[in-house]
Amino acid sequence: MKSRWLPLISLSLVFSLAWSGIGWAQASREETEYTARYLATLLEAGRLVVEHNQTLINDARKGDKGFTPEVFEHEVVDEFIRQTQIDLKHLPSPLPSLAKELLPVLLRSSKEVVADAQFVINQRGIGYKNFIPATFGSQAAQKFSNRSHAKIKQTTLNPRNLKNTPDAYEEIVLKRLAAQSASDTFIAEWIDNDTTLRALTPIYYSQDCLACHGNPKGILDISGYPREGAQEGDLAGAISIQIPLNSR
Repeated sequence: MKSRWLPLISLSLVFSLAWSGIGWAQASREETEYTARYLATLLEAGRLVVEHNQTLINDARKGDKGFTPEVFEHEVVDEFIRQTQIDLKHLPSPLPSLAKELLPVLLRSSKEVVADAQFVINQRGIGYKNFIPATFGSQAAQKFSNRSHAKIKQTTLNPRNLKNTPDAYEEIVLKRLAAQSASDTFIAEWIDNDTTLRALTPIYYSQDCLACHGNPKGILDISGYPREGAQEGDLAGAISIQIPLNSR
């Protein structure tokens, strides 16, 4: 298997891929890899928006938080523009057709997760509601995967949610990522005779994560799980994506 660590693609590179002299199969592989990169970036953008609104979501004194699906969508679109310079509401023509097909599906799935959680989010008198980035990400990934030939999941070497247990391939890559310093990297590999893309982008613990995942190791956090004793910058897990090449 050949692995490639990719930067976030620019629109000019997408355009050159589409119209350069390279073979169509190679171009399709490149475009599929960058589509996976965009999907991971979008799911992570949703996780960041939930994280940034965590104090509001967990405010026991307040009923209606105003964190509606529409507000969530607006903040995600802004975050995605910040990271990629791409407006999800007006996808540019040079973008690969696969990305144009799948990004709106993930955005809609993510928005629906926030819609489904409105009753919980807006409950007064309850602080911690278990609507956190990890919960959001798992639910959005599942909704997306149920609607698409592409599959997304969150995975980690020590999952609290058994649905996030890594498969054999994911475990190998996670161990590789855990052995190196934190960096904004993305690994893409073609398996099954170059017919299926496996891609992972790492997730690292931020300072906010340590309230549940930090020290003292072993004591129960607010959700009832033992803390992992993690430090800021440690590998928390990864967003894992699978896309078959010839399924469009």
